[in-house]
Amino acid sequence: MVTGALGIESPEKVAVAREADGKAVGGACRHAGRAIEDCYTMNKKADKAAVFAGWRDMNDYMRENKIEPVAPQLATQVANVGRKAVESDGTKPGPAADKPAPKTADSVKPPTRGGKAHDS
Repeated sequence: MVTGALGIESPEKVAVAREADGKAVGGACRHAGRAIEDCYTMNKKADKAAVFAGWRDMNDYMRENKIEPVAPQLATQVANVGRKAVESDGTKPGPAADKPAPKTADSVKPPTRGGKAHDS
């Protein structure tokens, strides 16, 4: 088939891949102990029917094998990194920490000319 040689995927192949991705997302959300609504919110581009099918399949599997959900660690790790930075520095980051540093004469770029790159 010519489309395969050109690297163009058929619509059927794309649909199968989207469904598989949605099922994987749903299964991962269930394994992490997330509610299906949270999973939909976090994965807006995923097909909801496939996400639900994956979530339901993982729910059944976990019940049959008495597997407990694994708590997500990402939010905990981010909080711990921020806490360690405060402890090592001795200061608390305030609202000024989010603002960029003020511009100095050295950091300001000279104005550029519009139009041609050189004079002729």
